[in-house]
Amino acid sequence: MEVLKIATAGSVDDGKSTLIGRLLYDTKSLTTDKLEAIEKKSKQLGYDYLDFSLATDGLVAEREQGITIDVAHIYFSTANKSYIIADTPGHVEYTRNMVTGASTSQAAIVLIDARKGVIEQTNRHFFINNLLRIKTVIVAINKMDLVDFSEERYNEIKSDFETLMRKRDYKGQNITFVPVSALKGDNVVNKSENTPWYSGNTLLESLEKINNEDIYNTGTPRFPVQYVIRPKTSEFHDFRGYAGKVYGGELSVGDDIVVLPSQTTSKIKEIHFYDKKVETAARRSSVLITLEDDVNISRGDMIVKANDLPTIDKQFTATISWMDSKNLTSGSKYILQHGVNKVLAKVDHIAHKINPDYSGIEEGVDTLKMNDIATVSFKLNKPVFYDAFKAHRTNGSFILIDSQSNNTVGAGFIQ
Repeated sequence: MEVLKIATAGSVDDGKSTLIGRLLYDTKSLTTDKLEAIEKKSKQLGYDYLDFSLATDGLVAEREQGITIDVAHIYFSTANKSYIIADTPGHVEYTRNMVTGASTSQAAIVLIDARKGVIEQTNRHFFINNLLRIKTVIVAINKMDLVDFSEERYNEIKSDFETLMRKRDYKGQNITFVPVSALKGDNVVNKSENTPWYSGNTLLESLEKINNEDIYNTGTPRFPVQYVIRPKTSEFHDFRGYAGKVYGGELSVGDDIVVLPSQTTSKIKEIHFYDKKVETAARRSSVLITLEDDVNISRGDMIVKANDLPTIDKQFTATISWMDSKNLTSGSKYILQHGVNKVLAKVDHIAHKINPDYSGIEEGVDTLKMNDIATVSFKLNKPVFYDAFKAHRTNGSFILIDSQSNNTVGAGFIQ
């Protein structure tokens, strides 16, 4: 069964948690004890309705304040697909959490309060989805019940969002607009009689129609070697295989390949998927590969097609989302983890800070604070083999690690 990971984004009280809770409820994905707990808590709070946000807000502070603070991952399934929803906070001070939740997602739901319309935080949420090259975005215009299900208000918000779309640099997104009421259930799972003017899909129908084949980069297979398999048994005395996951494309038996960083050439001899031999390794499949030649390969090396090499260099420029309370400064040194490789990296230059509300950039910056996003140049102590993030989400991204605390302090997207 296909698995689709979705990031949610929305400002305070836009109803993200309620929407997710409604999805779980209407798809009958809530367990009996969870539903009973929601009913009990809703009554304690004096509500005459079920507060579906209680299905996702797990922290005590979240339930008390009625806001989302941490990234929560919620799982549910339909007959056609399994879903993982990253419920991310919408506050400015939790920008890093939004980036974290969206970084591994294939689709996004951006919520807009029908009363407030497109606001500054909407710009920020859309910017992050654009930055992370989220190809499929569903704009859920929520709380339509509070504007009397007005078609005029829906079209006004849709027009404002389309104006925002013209500011993006990633034009390959598929964007769908859906008028919903998460509290009442209109157009979430079931069609609403309150919006006869809307002929499109419900939110769930829009998710069900997303084709997983269309949401990943294709044509540039990358195979980072995770582990070298040497059984050293009498039956497999000379066996040498390379285990890992295929990203970005497909690899097949007979393909001419290059091993990086040595740039040794060979051909793929066999591909093992669990206990079977297959002719082709599909993208995102974990396989074991053997080669025609006895090649010296170690963990961290990468196997690529001979006619499709990535960039190999000791420096690059990237967009950085800074996530640590300790500031990033020019000249700072970090451990840069790119795939399974770790190298030492020095901040060579902060080109400018990017305002994620589309208000422009700030020049002359030499320090980044938590939640800042900026364009930064790095120098490395040894080469890495990378692609631009816009061409390859996996091989174009990395994290920065503080060598003293061992904390992940930043996420990067190579330009």
